[in-house]
Amino acid sequence: MAMIKVIDDFLSIEQYKFVINYCINSSYVYGEYDREGLPPTGMVSEIDETEDIYKLFRYKTEYLVPGLELNRMYVNCFAPSENPFFHTDWIDGVTFLYYPTDDWALDDGGETQFFVNGEIKGVVPLPNRMVYFNANIKHRATTFRDRHRFTVAIKYTP
Repeated sequence: MAMIKVIDDFLSIEQYKFVINYCINSSYVYGEYDREGLPPTGMVSEIDETEDIYKLFRYKTEYLVPGLELNRMYVNCFAPSENPFFHTDWIDGVTFLYYPTDDWALDDGGETQFFVNGEIKGVVPLPNRMVYFNANIKHRATTFRDRHRFTVAIKYTP
């Protein structure tokens, strides 16, 4: 069964502002490969386990996935009008996506789309929202119409 859960107001206001600042000021490298044989999309900034942001998200997520190990944490950055591909992250495990968004309106775009039971379902990137889901669910980012879209990705595996 597909598990997709949303938590709003995930961080304190101070933590939320810290994460936005971190994402804006990080160094990025081009391209994450969604699936083998496809071109890379977006930019990525790996988060080292010694960083405060890593420790914050580990503390705030690990109790939600008992028995799983934190495998990878990074920031995705997509420019307006990029077109990422649907993909899965792992066969087993759970993926968390945090939206360090300043604001959001219906026509902005930027939702995460999930392909479940032949339908596309979207989770909008409201400020300070966390979504987590089974890592084997096909999903993709959509981009904002007029600005860069950041997400912090936290991936747990058995």
